[in-house]
Amino acid sequence: MTANAFRPFDMLLDEAVALAILRQTVAGADDGELYLERKRSEALVLDDRRVKTASYDASEGFGLRAVKGEVAGYAHSTEISESALRRAAETARLAVGDGGGTLADAPQGTNVKLYTDADPMLDASFAGKIDLLREIDAFTRALDPRVVQVSATLSAGLQEVEILRPEGLRFSDIRPMARLNISVIVEQGGRRESGGHGGGGRFGLAGLMEPAFWQAAAREALRIALVNLDAVPAPAGMMDILLGPGWPGILLHEAIGHGLEGDFNRKGTSAFSGLMGQPIAAPGVTVLDDGTIPDRRGSISVDDEGTPSGKNVLIEDGILTGYMQDRQNARLMGVAPTGNGRRESFAHIPMPRMTNTYMLDGTADPAGMVGDLKDGIWAVGFGGGQVDITSGKFVFSCTEAYRVQNGKIGAPVKGATLIGDGATALKNIRAKGNDMKLDPGIGNCGKAGQWVPVGVGQPSLLIGGLTVGGSAA
Repeated sequence: MTANAFRPFDMLLDEAVALAILRQTVAGADDGELYLERKRSEALVLDDRRVKTASYDASEGFGLRAVKGEVAGYAHSTEISESALRRAAETARLAVGDGGGTLADAPQGTNVKLYTDADPMLDASFAGKIDLLREIDAFTRALDPRVVQVSATLSAGLQEVEILRPEGLRFSDIRPMARLNISVIVEQGGRRESGGHGGGGRFGLAGLMEPAFWQAAAREALRIALVNLDAVPAPAGMMDILLGPGWPGILLHEAIGHGLEGDFNRKGTSAFSGLMGQPIAAPGVTVLDDGTIPDRRGSISVDDEGTPSGKNVLIEDGILTGYMQDRQNARLMGVAPTGNGRRESFAHIPMPRMTNTYMLDGTADPAGMVGDLKDGIWAVGFGGGQVDITSGKFVFSCTEAYRVQNGKIGAPVKGATLIGDGATALKNIRAKGNDMKLDPGIGNCGKAGQWVPVGVGQPSLLIGGLTVGGSAA
């Protein structure tokens, strides 16, 4: 969207006054902006037939930043007023010191609009949303007598952002978000297992409330739970791993994506620092970060510095070709910003962050990839994981996985964790399926205490030589 797309904050803060204070704050600085935000959100949770949570939150505030070299002065407030802005300017100004900087060029505006600006919370009444959750509970329980507990969550929100630049430009974005999640617990013979499924994105609640969507999600959550009822302890040791398409791309996001963010590479703390233009993955591997996909959870029309989001190639045919950049890191590294400057809210400073990170399709038939797996694990679903950016080492837990021997899919396994490092895993990719898909719209990413919505995706991947931490004796 372009400068002056909307002006929701003018009743609280005069633009001419705000611009004058901003210019005083960044005089002699390299960069800076005034970031204004208004956010509304709600979450309804039905757990075990009872409304567990019914929350509505509203917030607004500003963040004022001045950047000089590697230092950034930042101050924020929930009070949008001239007096609060002047107090913030005193703090932010400390980073500029004696000045001497040259103000960076402003972002280029865009008319691209990647999602609706309608408020998803208005798609249904409060009573209608509660009725839907109760209907989901009853439907899911009726699917199988082994269902003992159902939890359904419906959430929606709208974020309004406006960025004022010292040049007098204003950049705006209105960002909706909606999500539905269903979790199921089943019991058989005294053993309990769980499964979950859901989806969402930057659109209204209406589509998520359609029976075709939530009934399919309920069935999928139940299927995963029933699979886990039959799971045996996972083996342990070094073996080949076949990752399913879509959500397993969370491993790509964590183990590789964070290591390709500009700040880690500028500081030399990434496993991929200093490797630009060199092969870091198997031939044929191409990875992108793309914030321009319409309606996706990780998409942004403009980032939180006003730069239009981009479709950025990070790895092309195995060669490292780019990092994700915000304005500060881009300037310090002598490259262009990539539209990846993101922040959780007005109370947080922007930094390089992923949007929708995915690997492009290959040519292999997924069924044939299973047939090529002699002794390993087929990992279809993932839960939590951890990664060390400097070493690239990761640990991920599987929520749905199967033992494969001699090309035959065997029993599901539980307690499997995948252990390895991103740099080695990239080079050990032996085959890529022709089934690339994106995740259903459920991703959140944490970095330096900040959380932002993201997307992931990949085709089926056969990776050699990962360590499986199992629970088998």
